[in-house]
Amino acid sequence: MRSAKPQHPRIIGGRWRGRRLGKIAPSTRPTPDRVRETVFNWLAPYLAGCRCLDLFAGSGALGLEALSRGAAYSLLIEADPKAAQRIGASIARLEVASQAQVLCRNACDWLRQPLEEHRFDLVFLDPPYASGLLAPCCAALAHSGLLHDSALVYTECEKGEIPDAPANWHRLRAQCAGRVYYALYQCGARTVSAPL
Repeated sequence: MRSAKPQHPRIIGGRWRGRRLGKIAPSTRPTPDRVRETVFNWLAPYLAGCRCLDLFAGSGALGLEALSRGAAYSLLIEADPKAAQRIGASIARLEVASQAQVLCRNACDWLRQPLEEHRFDLVFLDPPYASGLLAPCCAALAHSGLLHDSALVYTECEKGEIPDAPANWHRLRAQCAGRVYYALYQCGARTVSAPL
């Protein structure tokens, strides 16, 4: 399923539908288009005006797709300098520097720092497969103070490495596509503004 990964991922919906992003770095594993389409169908009622955090941003496709579909702001965290540079170039091409920022940082380290100035409505958490990072990052995120009440968290991993979610995260949706398991959680109170 992953053998033919696209060299130039595209935005698949919203105001920049069809726009290609920069060539991906060799280390990057973009979320497949069919998975991204499903996820953004789930998220459609919640994107307008939301603040997004894209940890392990890779190509930037998730954070930039959210902006294309109505999010107000995306902060993209990517440890690979080449990948971060290419995300920055995509932000410049889309002329959204006021709505998007990329930081070349290790996501796990970044989550452990005091971040009082940041609060997010939606987080994309898609670390490298078989890295063992998803469970500790979920735990760090749950205790980070970064999440607004009832924030949504998207996670993606291989089917064999599905972690237990933090106690106050409620799974709203989950699906498999080949080896990929992806899920959407809501944090805190079990309240949703529209059915998923």
